[in-house]
Formats: sequence, C-alpha cells, structure tokens
Amino acid sequence: MSDKTLFITGASSGIGAATAHAAADAGWNVALFARNQQKLNALAEEIGNDRALALPGDVTQYDDVAAAIERAATHFQGLQAVFANAGMGLDTPGVEQGDPEEWRRMMEVNVMGVLWTTRAAMPALRASKGHLVLTGSVAGKIHLPGSVYGASKWFVHGFAGNMSKEMHEWGGRCTVIAPGMVDTPFFDEPKPDKLKPEDVAASVVHALDQPRRADLRELVLMPNG
Repeated sequence: MSDKTLFITGASSGIGAATAHAAADAGWNVALFARNQQKLNALAEEIGNDRALALPGDVTQYDDVAAAIERAATHFQGLQAVFANAGMGLDTPGVEQGDPEEWRRMMEVNVMGVLWTTRAAMPALRASKGHLVLTGSVAGKIHLPGSVYGASKWFVHGFAGNMSKEMHEWGGRCTVIAPGMVDTPFFDEPKPDKLKPEDVAASVVHALDQPRRADLRELVLMPNG
C-alpha cells in the first residue's frame, strides 16, 4: 500500500476514471467515489483492489461524501489529496429555452457537490497538509452567451482561488484544472478531435507531483482540434 492516497469524485467514467488509472500508475492509492457501484467495482479491480477502494455514493448528499472520505482515510491510513471532479452539463442550453429543474440538478452537482467534497475533506487534508484539485473549465474563464453551465464553472474557479488562499495558511495547496472540450460521455456524440480524458488526468497528476515549493493554482488545457 502506498503512503499517499487520492480521493476522486465522479470516478466511474471519463476524466475521473482516467485520473484513477494515471494516479495509480504514479504510485497513489485511489479512493473511487460515484453513484454507479458496478462501474466502480470494475475500475477498482482493473487497478488492483490493494490500491483502489470503491465507495459508491451521491456527491449531492453531504453525508454520503463525508462517510466515503472517512472510510477512505481509515482504510488507507490518511488522505493526501482530493479531486472534486464530479460534474454535469445541460441538455438544453441558454436561459429562455432552459429547464429550471435541470439547472437545479446541475448546480447541486457542479456547485454543492464541490462544496460538500471540500468541507468533508478539510480535516484530513489539514492533517496531511494536502492538496485539493477541482475540475473547472475554460467555460469558467470566458463569457459564453447565456451559458448557465459556464456560470457554474465560474463558481468553481472563484472558489478554487479562495481555497488556495485559505489552504496556503496551513501548508496545503489547491489547483483548478481548466480543460477545453473533452471527448467524454459528458457529450451525446463523440468529439474525436478534442482532448481525451487521459490528457486531463495527466494534468491532475502533474499538479499533484509538484514539489512543496511550487504552488500550481491553475492549469488550462486546450485541444488543438
């Protein structure tokens, strides 16, 4: 068992699953959190059950997240990093044509899910002087016409900056990863000329592997396609 452990939300597919593989290859234990237990179990088996722990739960429910983080920290005897990655988009973009109920569901994942994960993880990260990584987006750095999704990612970027300031006070770090379009199940149709989940995963591991003297607060990754 490694002496460093990464807790990942949205771990069952896409960026989360790719990051689990990349982090394990880089020597991390990985605690895998998402709603789909079958996918998590399969992923843990691929990585190796001595290095990976499947923790099914709903990121919009604080008690689920808190219990999973506590279990991960107990199982691996500590927690050195957390990747708040779970997110969702909208089937109907824009404001006038948008579905307010869909907005609510998205905000619960993209905003409250990040807040619940961060709050639940703080005691363990403070104890290890650990690293919080958030999945932002280029959509959270630019203005897109009527984009409610983009607004949710503006929150993530602002919150990441605030957490960088707070965690710096006690020796921790916070990084927001801002990819452009990524070819994941997030989209209904394949995006073969865009980024791959493995590209974003490599950026997460790069941020985690920075020496203590380096505080990488934001990493922007754009597709050449």
